[in-house]
Parts: sequence; C-alpha cells; structure tokens
Amino acid sequence: MATATVAVQPRPWVAHYDDGVPAEVEIPEIPLDDLLRQAAARWPAAVALTFYGRNLTFAALDRQVDRAAHAFRSLGVQRGDVVSLHLPTSPAFVIAFYGLLRAGAMGLPMNPLYMQREITELMRLGRPAVSVSLDLVAPRVAAARADAGLDGPVPSVGIAEQLPPLKGLLYPIKARREGRWHPMADTPATPHFMRLVSRASIEPFPSAAGHRDVALLQPTGGTTGVPKAAMLTHRNLVANALQVAAWFPNATPGEAVLGALPYFHIYGMTVAMNMAVALGQRQVLLPRPDTVEMLETISRERPRMFPGVPAMYQAISVNPRAASLDLTSIDGCISGASPLPLEVQRRFEEVTHGRVVEGYGLSEASPVTHSNPLYGDRRPGTVGVPFPSTDARVVSMLDGHELGPGEEGELLVRGPQVMLGYYENPEETALVLDADGWLHTGDIATRDDDGYFRIVDRKKDVIIVGGMNVWPREVEEVLLEHPLIRDAAVVGAPHPRLGEVPRAFVVPAPGATLTVEMVVEHCSANLAGHKVPRQVQFVDELPRTGVGKLLRRELRRAAADGVPVQPAAERPAASPRPVAGADPGAPRPE
Repeated sequence: MATATVAVQPRPWVAHYDDGVPAEVEIPEIPLDDLLRQAAARWPAAVALTFYGRNLTFAALDRQVDRAAHAFRSLGVQRGDVVSLHLPTSPAFVIAFYGLLRAGAMGLPMNPLYMQREITELMRLGRPAVSVSLDLVAPRVAAARADAGLDGPVPSVGIAEQLPPLKGLLYPIKARREGRWHPMADTPATPHFMRLVSRASIEPFPSAAGHRDVALLQPTGGTTGVPKAAMLTHRNLVANALQVAAWFPNATPGEAVLGALPYFHIYGMTVAMNMAVALGQRQVLLPRPDTVEMLETISRERPRMFPGVPAMYQAISVNPRAASLDLTSIDGCISGASPLPLEVQRRFEEVTHGRVVEGYGLSEASPVTHSNPLYGDRRPGTVGVPFPSTDARVVSMLDGHELGPGEEGELLVRGPQVMLGYYENPEETALVLDADGWLHTGDIATRDDDGYFRIVDRKKDVIIVGGMNVWPREVEEVLLEHPLIRDAAVVGAPHPRLGEVPRAFVVPAPGATLTVEMVVEHCSANLAGHKVPRQVQFVDELPRTGVGKLLRRELRRAAADGVPVQPAAERPAASPRPVAGADPGAPRPE
C-alpha cells in the first residue's frame, strides 16, 4: 500500500515519548471510510458500536455505510457535494458520516443545539445539498435551509429507531410524557434516513473519494472569530486518527472507548470515533454526557479509554455516585479543549485509578497536535509534546523569528493533520497558513529545552465553555440587535465547572428599562445555550481607547477579579446543559 510521510525536523521531544510510540506515523493513501472497510475485514464479528444495549459489529456497520452511500445517491448527492449533519453522538451519526464520505461528499457537521440563525449562517457558507437531522430539530433545519435559499431534502433520524427493540418501544412513552416526542412524517421532503438506508442496495459501494479530497468542512471561528469552515482532507483525518492511536501503544482491538464527546466536533470525531475504528475498538456512544449516565456506563461497559474535557472529568470526580461504582477500567484519557486544572486531574485519577493528561489541538489541525505522555514524563501546566510526524515552534509576533526556550511567542505547528485551508476563503487561509505549511495557531506559548509546550495566553478572544468555543463577536452582534441595548461586549469569566462562561457588559439605551431577564431571553432565542451569557452587568460605558477600540483586557480583568455582577437568570431545567452539546433535551432511554 502506498504511504506518505512528513520530512523529519529536529525534535527533542521524541526522547520523551512513551515506549512504543513512534517518531513517525505512516499514513496510508486511502479515504477515511477505508479505515472502516479494513476494520470490517480484520474484525468482522467484533462489536463496533454500543448504544444503550444495542450492538453493531464492524461487518454490519460497514454494510450499513455501503447502504447509506447508496441512499445518498438516491437523494441526488454526487461526489463533491456537501451534506450537513445535525445529529447527536449516535449510530446514525457514524453511519451517515462514513456513508456520505463513501459517496464522495463532504460533511458539514453542526451542533444540533444551534438556533435557526446560526444554522442559516453555516448553510450559506457550505450550501449543503442534503441535511440529515435529528427529528426534534428537523423543522428548524428546514427553516434555515429556506432562509439560505436552499432546496433539497432534510432526512430525519429518531432516537427510538436506534435503540434495542424493547427500549425503542418504551422510549416514545417517556418522550411523550416529557413533551419531547416530535416524529417527522416520512415524506419526500423529510424522508426517514434509517428507512432509506434499510431499503438501499446491499451491493458494496466502492469509495468515490480520493485521499486528498476534502472530507470535512469543520465550522470554526479560526483566529478572527468570523465563521469559517476548515477544509480537512481524508488524509488529514486518517493521519490524526493514526497519530492518536499511536499515542496509546498498549491499546488492543476489542477494548471499549467511551464516546461521550459530541461527534459533530472534530475533537470527538477524531479521538473517539475515527481512532476507535482504526484500532478495532468498541465505541460506547452517549448522545449527551450526563454525569450519572457516564458513571453508570463506565461501571457497566468497562471502557479503557475516555477522551473528554476537564468539565467532564471534574463532574465525575466530585459526584457522590463515584464512590459506589467501579470505575477502574479507565486507563488512559487525553483531556482537550480547555486547560486541565491540576486538582481536577488529581481527583479524577483518585476515583478511577487511570491516567488523564492534557493535550492541545485546534480544528484546523484535525485537531490534535500535542499531548503529555500517558505513562511517562507528564508535566502539569503544559500541553505536553508534539505528536509523531508533527513539528512545532514558537516565533516572535514582531518579526516571525524562532524563539528559544522560555520565550513567549506565537505557536506554529506543521504536520499531515494540518488543514488544506478555509473553504472558499483564500484571504483568511493566507493569514494562518504560510508557504512552508506552518499553521499559525494564534495562541501564545513557550517551550522548554525538552520540547514541552505551555500555552500562556490566547491571541484569539475565544471563550471555551466546557470545551465548546464561543466567539464574543457573535454574541455581541446578537446583543446589539436588541432595541434597548446601545453597546455591549462579551468576555470569558472563570467558572468552577465549565472553565469559563460568557459574561456580557451591557450599556442600555438612554432612558431604557432593561433587565437581565430581557437580555438572557433575547440571547436564548438567537443563540445555542452554551453561548448565552451566564452573567450580565449593566455599565454606563465600555472602556475604549482614544480611537474607539474596545479594551477587552480591562473587561477580562474585571471578570477575573470577581467584580460584583448581577447574575443572569438560570436556564430552565429542561434546557440543554452547555457541556452536553449533542442531544437537545432528548429523554434518557431507560
């Protein structure tokens, strides 16, 4: 099989890799869905997916993906088209994603919690031919397509049809009782996706994609916060899946991985879904990371690996149920999306006896570029060392020259996982990708003599809420649409569980009677729950320079110093939690 490798640069960090972790990873020149084809050939009877007691083997999953590719063809999807996915972590997501890739299309995954205006913006960006959606949010997706001037069907997917037979019968009863039963009619405009798959041809579908084709349009704010989509090729995704797999040198086929991260985000897609397929491992899927459900699932299903975010690890370690359950199957966890507090690391390892290490990545790099070694020399407060086949350096923000150990500058990374560019946006691409393939991350970092990197600050203004990115500019634009708001700014405020939450500083219009509840209600109608400000403070003016530039650092300082605020009203109990990210309020199958 043809392979490609990246030229080796001096990499002092390789000496600190765990035993068995290679300096270079061979990257087969195959489309991503061929990883599944290979897994089905090697371990046909092994379980690939577990969803509330329903198991799907690798051979069965591969057949479903073939049928899904035929189903997409029946809907008119051709090679090079875009298909958007609005699904929680579930078998349907895995089948639909690999199926659209096999059909030669590009995936555009979106958070199912997005509000209509957010979906519309991304619809205009990617212009998907078809949008596969959870039935609960399918009307919102259809309305967004109409807003974007798009024709094409919105195939719907229900939770009940993915469950074991008995749970599938009981689920609608519970859902109706909770007011969350909204099945879609099976029509040409909203066909039932899993029925299309079950009726499609059983003939194998040869992959229509090449390894250098774009596989994924991953929504991201990039370095500026303007919505974009990172073009990740099949090669990018195969490379990062194999890089992550190589970081677990003792992993064996058949072991379980807890898939509690949202698969619509590149982090969960790579470190759980694609990695597990590459290793022949069983994915235990949870549509939302409810803490008690995660605890009970770990105790019952015995996963060895648990990729997550600090908010998940903290919630598990402090939950009273943890003491009464056996969580010792957990062995290795890479924590990403936000800094891992030392106390969270200590507590989680105490209750599980496993290891959790901090890593680093970004959507533009598929996403992982760094991690602390799982079993060897991990250094708290750092994001560890670059992955195999990955280069990293710190450069001056003034002239771009490389800096030495301990000097602060912008972090640059290069490797086979780095994106092709931003979709239909060469100007923004040129700002972050140079001619030599270096990705300018926008993060300020230092490195030590051994090649361990520490993230010092963010050149970006992104707020990370339980692992989910929130761009202040987007929230501010929504705030400024309110007729009683004259000016507004949003920064991140420290939060003990979520890391940080949006805090809004609002200048009311002259003579306006404006309440916190009015601000929160307005934002809730236009933004996903994790983007809605949790804290709102009314001020007379925002701090600005003489030329009118907002002094955001002054607001961040006020938020960090605990300046008294008027807390925003709590979200209704039925609303999705910010860290959930995947399933908009779907009832838990019993």
